[in-house]
Amino acid sequence: MKFLDLCKVYVRSGAGGNGAISFRREKFIEYGGPDGGDGGRGGDVWIEAVDGLNTLIDFRYQQHWFAKSGQGGMGRNRTGKDGDDILLRVPVGTEILDEDQETVLADLDTLGDRICIAKGGNGGWGNLHFKSATNQAPRRANPGQPGVERTLWLRLKLIADVGLVGLPNAGKSTFLAATSNARPKIADYPFTTLHPNLGVVAVDGTEFVVADIPGLIEGASEGRGLGDIFLGHIERSAILLHLVDGTSGTLIEDWNTIIAELEAYGAGLADKPRVTVLNKIDALDEEERAFLKDELEAAGAQGVMLMSGATGEHVTDVLRALRPAVEARREADRRARDGVEEDEEDGSWQP
Repeated sequence: MKFLDLCKVYVRSGAGGNGAISFRREKFIEYGGPDGGDGGRGGDVWIEAVDGLNTLIDFRYQQHWFAKSGQGGMGRNRTGKDGDDILLRVPVGTEILDEDQETVLADLDTLGDRICIAKGGNGGWGNLHFKSATNQAPRRANPGQPGVERTLWLRLKLIADVGLVGLPNAGKSTFLAATSNARPKIADYPFTTLHPNLGVVAVDGTEFVVADIPGLIEGASEGRGLGDIFLGHIERSAILLHLVDGTSGTLIEDWNTIIAELEAYGAGLADKPRVTVLNKIDALDEEERAFLKDELEAAGAQGVMLMSGATGEHVTDVLRALRPAVEARREADRRARDGVEEDEEDGSWQP
């Protein structure tokens, strides 16, 4: 299945049915009076976050979504049938943007979240509503309200606990393949990964989701390389795992490049907790490992860890370093969902 994380859709809610102009005419019944029914209301357009989807590819092939219009009213005070609603099913983590691609209308970041993005028009009144003591035979009915037409952008930001960042060929896909059942493409040339990959990893009985995005290069925030179009997929991450290629001849420059791009992108990525890992240590001896680790820490990296994704050396230690931040985020989300205040949690009381 092809990955698609941004698409444009056109939606239109249903128009309301027109009210009817009708009069009761039955044998032996004099002065029947008006009996025109109301029109049915138009269908709404709903968008819901559902399980089992991780791409917006369905909207590549169907971009126009129209709800049904309401049926017109009929005689004998019969109301027209309401138009059927239409439901757009999107992956969890989808943002709904207005036509300007900047105004966020909704963020469906929880399973089951749904929003009515275009409300159907109300049905018109039939002539029965206009009967009065001075107007016994009204020949007037209201038309149904028109539907709402909108142009929307859907932008998917994957829900992941850990975001993998680094230069191309830093070993991100190798790490994901070694720790999960994900099978990203792995090769010895830059930009092997062209779209994000997700993998579920487990350590000490805890499972969490890791997102691997295409490698960044200098100037990515300005559109160079694959640009920063995929950085949105790690905005929701609890912690970032920054992999640095230990076999690179420009180790410090590589580290500084990624830090600069995270700061240039914004959205709080530079402020997220981050674990820096010196990868591919299987190609280094003990003296080189210690020297490069000291170099990174002197440049500003804190608590640099050593790892080899290819051989699995120290991979478990890296996963254990990621676990506390993931569990802390989940606990905070649980408290927010249950409405538990911190003072209530620790049992303290203040007048």
